[in-house]
Amino acid sequence: MNEQSFQFDPPPVVAIPVAGQAAKYPVRRIFCVGRNYAAHAKEMGAEVDRTAPWYFNKGRDDVVLSGSTIPFPPATHNLHHEMEMVAALGTDAFQIEEEEVLQAVFGYACGLDLTRRDLQAAAKEKSLPWDFGKNFEQAAVVSSITPTAQCGHPAAGLIELSVNGQVRQSGDLSQMIWSVPELISYLSRFYHLKAGDLIYTGTPQGVGPIKAGDHLTGRIAGVGKIELYIAS
Repeated sequence: MNEQSFQFDPPPVVAIPVAGQAAKYPVRRIFCVGRNYAAHAKEMGAEVDRTAPWYFNKGRDDVVLSGSTIPFPPATHNLHHEMEMVAALGTDAFQIEEEEVLQAVFGYACGLDLTRRDLQAAAKEKSLPWDFGKNFEQAAVVSSITPTAQCGHPAAGLIELSVNGQVRQSGDLSQMIWSVPELISYLSRFYHLKAGDLIYTGTPQGVGPIKAGDHLTGRIAGVGKIELYIAS
C-alpha cells in the first residue's frame, strides 16, 4: 500500500505537557468565553449579561507554551493580558448535561488570552467580528495541564497575574458568572466537543497593556503557574 502523499508537509501536532506524565495533550480546538467575570465586564464598559454565555475562537497556531519568549505581535499598539483558567476536555461531549460535564474534563491549566485591544475596539465600533483582536499567532498562552486526579475541579481559589513583579489581576474562580459545567454544557449544544478541545473560561478584572520587554507571571490556586516574556 502506498503511503499517503501531500502537496506540502502537513502542520505538526500542537501539544501541551501534562504534569507528571510523559504523554502530551494534543490540541484540537480553542474556545474562549467572553465577559465571565462581572467586574471585568464592567471595566470594559459592558453590561453584565446573565442570559447565556458566549464564545469566540482561537486557532491551534495561536498556542504558545508557558516560559516562552514571543515577539510583540504585529499591527497593534495596545496589547493586553487576560489571565484565565483553561479546562481541557478528555472525552467527547455533545448535548451533555451539566451533571455529566466534569466526567469529560481531563484537566486544568493556566492560560493567557492575549488581545490586540485596539483592533478589537475598532471591530466593536463597526459591529464586526473580533478575529483580528483575538485570533492571532501566539495569542493563546498555556501552562502544562494538571490532570483532575491531581487538582480535582477547582471552583474557587485565587487567580492572579503580575507584570514585572507588580500584581495586575487578582480574583477568585468563584466569581465566574458561568461555572465550568455550565459553560461546557451550553457550548455542547452547538458543537460536537471532543478530546483535545480547550475552553478558556474568562478573565477577572485588571486587564491592561503590556509592552516589549515585559515579564508576565500568573498562578491559579491548585492548578499551577504560567510565565511569558515579551521580547525587547
